[in-house]
Amino acid sequence: MDEKYSALFTPWKIGNVEIKNRIVQCSMGGTSLFGWLEPNHFDKEAAYHLLNRAQNNVGLILPGMQCVRDTLGIPGRKWLWQNDRMFKELKPFMEEFHKTGAKLFIQLAAGFGRSMAINNWMTVLAKNDTLNKLASPIVDVQYSCASASATPNRWSEDVKSRPMTVDEIHEMVEAFGKTAKKLREAGVDGVEIHAVHEGYLLDQFTIANMNYRTDQYGGSFENRYRFPVEIVQEIKKQAGADFPVSLRYSVVSKTKGWGKGAVPGEEFVEFGRDMEESEKAIKYLTDAGYDMFNCDNGTYDAWYWAHPPQYMPDNCNLEYVEHIKNFTTAPVVCAGRMDPVKAAEEIAAGRLDAVAIARQNLVDPEWVNKIMEGRQDEIKPCIRCHNGCFNFAKYKGTPNLQSLDDSLHLARCALTPSTMQHNRYKIVPTKNPKKVAIIGAGIGGLECALVLKQRGHHPVVFEKTNELGGLFITASAMSFKENDKELIEWYKREVKKQGIDIRLNSEITDLNTLKGYDEIIVATGSVPRTMPIPGFGKCLTFTELLKDKVPVGDKVLFFGGGQSSCEAAYELILQGKHPIIVEYAPDLIAAQATCLANTSFLRDMLEYKQVPVYLNSTITEFGDGYVMVKGKDGKEFKVECDNVVNGIGFVPTPVGEKKAHVHRVGDCVAIGNLRTVIWRAWDVCMKI
Repeated sequence: MDEKYSALFTPWKIGNVEIKNRIVQCSMGGTSLFGWLEPNHFDKEAAYHLLNRAQNNVGLILPGMQCVRDTLGIPGRKWLWQNDRMFKELKPFMEEFHKTGAKLFIQLAAGFGRSMAINNWMTVLAKNDTLNKLASPIVDVQYSCASASATPNRWSEDVKSRPMTVDEIHEMVEAFGKTAKKLREAGVDGVEIHAVHEGYLLDQFTIANMNYRTDQYGGSFENRYRFPVEIVQEIKKQAGADFPVSLRYSVVSKTKGWGKGAVPGEEFVEFGRDMEESEKAIKYLTDAGYDMFNCDNGTYDAWYWAHPPQYMPDNCNLEYVEHIKNFTTAPVVCAGRMDPVKAAEEIAAGRLDAVAIARQNLVDPEWVNKIMEGRQDEIKPCIRCHNGCFNFAKYKGTPNLQSLDDSLHLARCALTPSTMQHNRYKIVPTKNPKKVAIIGAGIGGLECALVLKQRGHHPVVFEKTNELGGLFITASAMSFKENDKELIEWYKREVKKQGIDIRLNSEITDLNTLKGYDEIIVATGSVPRTMPIPGFGKCLTFTELLKDKVPVGDKVLFFGGGQSSCEAAYELILQGKHPIIVEYAPDLIAAQATCLANTSFLRDMLEYKQVPVYLNSTITEFGDGYVMVKGKDGKEFKVECDNVVNGIGFVPTPVGEKKAHVHRVGDCVAIGNLRTVIWRAWDVCMKI
């Protein structure tokens, strides 16, 4: 092992529980041992995932958040502590789990409050008492959104939370204690309370601008923090004073107001918890009995701090977490795009106790072992795309829940389909090895080659250019996409290591030329869409702008305001240029299935940098140094610019016809993202 990682592999303690190393797997929605939003049960898929990561040397594992009462408020459903069968199934799992030497803390939550994701029909119910009561045999929306006070729902601001009653608070506090007691009896090593963190229910009580109560749970600092204090006291009372209790804690909220986060470098007035209060709060919570603080920043209004996309800097929360460590005697852990090398350095210096890493545990189950064995160049990197681990958010962040099941698809991975789906996506050796031609060496083609090779087939990849990566080379060209660049290099190393036959500068335009192959996979991707608008040919493509580095002026206008355009505009901002966006839809990044952490960062950053954005608008003419724009009112006006970039999307470019032994994967089937490309590759290659 490289010495620079050594501090990660030293033991430490939370209360009286010793953890073998400093690597903590954070909780992720969907990895709960007791189900996610579905009825409480012992979740065997989550158990497999968590045990596997423990077997691969993660020191402390935190399964996904579990509410002590059902999340959706379904009348008649039991409290978590009442499900005896579930705890009986948990006990033998813990016995097996402890053979790995790892420890496990169950993360318990009070609920979502105003952060509860609701869709259109739930919005109607939440706003109408009569309808909500009629629907209550299915779901009590007003209970599931209940908060400290009548605050606007994060996903639908015209829906207000119902304030929780004091009796409901007391009942929930008691439930935390009873649940913790049952968990300890089942062999669980500790619990983590979720949380005074991220603007969830307990955080909504602690933040003055979200708590307008006049009873014992509102007003003064002590009253606002009473709920989380009573919880840890009740747990210690029922489960034992020596039973460790961690707190998921947001040091500062990084929030300017309802639905408005503060981007890195922005000066603003804190709407949530500022550092002055945080210094007081963490000492107060330590004195109350919390044994560890698992820290980051943000709320659902500033979600990109708690779930940093690729645009956020590495270790974005570290300085805040290290500062707050000075105000508690309990161990402090930092989460949020943490670099293991930097974490090891800070742990060795005594400025941090452990590092919390979530998404890398979805991408590569063996990443810790690879560090320990000096094989870190084999680690498949997480690219922070949120296309698998958060693939349920849509336009303006509103959940696209056509059914309850749609909301459960969290804790998957765009790059590794087998994550939390090990029975659906798996490598099964073939009994009939075939020679397979793959046309295109983009990510889809390379993924096909690797899967087929592992199954025992003989893939041959034909690529018309002289390099591997396809359109993903363009996507990775921006300065903040270093992990994307690392992913391309990972693919290059893997196909070389597997001895896969790669034929560069070999364009295939006629499938009939591929003689002697049993199967053909077409992975030829897509090309930019065009429109019959006067002067459209003056537009640059993303490849010309980002990969080829064609010189552009100061004012670069993007025709289209999707995610690709907004990312490229941000890249130009970092270069000191002044982008402009013209978008046909009523908001930027209007496509469904884009995570709120990504969309909100880009929108907030472009607003902060005062990027001119013309919504509900289109371009009618491309001139020299200008475009003509038609606005929502139908009137045309001139916008001056130095260059225009085509950001209106892509169209598939398949080669040949689809036949019995001809398969298509990736964007040549339909335009998607890296998750759809890779998962389609597996869907095809598992059947060959």
